[in-house]
Amino acid sequence: MSFLFRNKSPKQGAVTNQITQFRRFIMFWVTNAQQAIGSLGELARTPFASMMTIAVLGLSLTLPATLYVVVKNSQAVGAQWETASEITLFLQKELNTEQVETFKRRVELKDEVSSVSWISRDEALREFREYSGFGSAIDYLESNPLPDVLLVIPATDYRSSNRAADLQASLERESEVTDAKLDLDWIERLHALVRLVEDSLAALALLLCIAVVLIVGNTIRLGILNRRDEIMIMKLVGATNSYIQRPFLYTGAWYGIVGGFIAWIATILLVWWLRAAVLRVTELYDSQFRLQGLTFNELLILWCIAVGLGLLGSWLAVRRHVAEIEPR
Repeated sequence: MSFLFRNKSPKQGAVTNQITQFRRFIMFWVTNAQQAIGSLGELARTPFASMMTIAVLGLSLTLPATLYVVVKNSQAVGAQWETASEITLFLQKELNTEQVETFKRRVELKDEVSSVSWISRDEALREFREYSGFGSAIDYLESNPLPDVLLVIPATDYRSSNRAADLQASLERESEVTDAKLDLDWIERLHALVRLVEDSLAALALLLCIAVVLIVGNTIRLGILNRRDEIMIMKLVGATNSYIQRPFLYTGAWYGIVGGFIAWIATILLVWWLRAAVLRVTELYDSQFRLQGLTFNELLILWCIAVGLGLLGSWLAVRRHVAEIEPR
């Protein structure tokens, strides 16, 4: 044998080494495929227990996914309302009709303004008499206490909260204006409420993800303990910890893959059910709003999160418990 080795040419040795490395590469992936399929077979041997763990993982991700849909639609609604700013200008009572008309045309010429509507003092008084319920009492007034009002709609580029507020301040400095109102308080309250829901969603999602990791980790731990004798025998014949850990990692991945699919289906069903309820409400308010569900990319992200949580839970379990099992 040594004689043959000494007379082997360098070229032949290189070829042999390349073939060995190639075979090792192929066998690595073949072994991984065998272990992945074998771990799936292990799950099939205990279908009820496996499906319980998978269902917990999937349904735990369904709640934050559904709340994410609610937050996303709330942000869309808030963005629509934020761009619907209207500035109310209360004019000096001493202005006559010609002066009001002149000022109205001057405001309309501003680049920041889209349109201007004029509500005259007499028209405002008629509306107040009709809707206030004090019709007979208003007849005793000696003069009209209401001013002329201009309703200013900002241009498209000036309908955000900051730009509309700047336009309000600019119009309020006009000599014909006594006061200018831009009701943004409710928008700020809406944003604060949305931020509160987002923070609550993040905290809830974090807690549920931790719970999923603990559940998967405990399930994998029980599987390791049930196969303790098998693991000891494998170590006696030279199996490494990484080789032994790999099937359990694939088990966690299978938990995530199937659990993510369950989360897909459950989230789509919940959004479909909520969409019907939202449609009934929007019809009452004559609104065109429609509830938007998860996009395909968001569903892929949800699936990746499920797989990642399954792998993380199994990795935490095998890193500790497989290393602790040593043959005596």
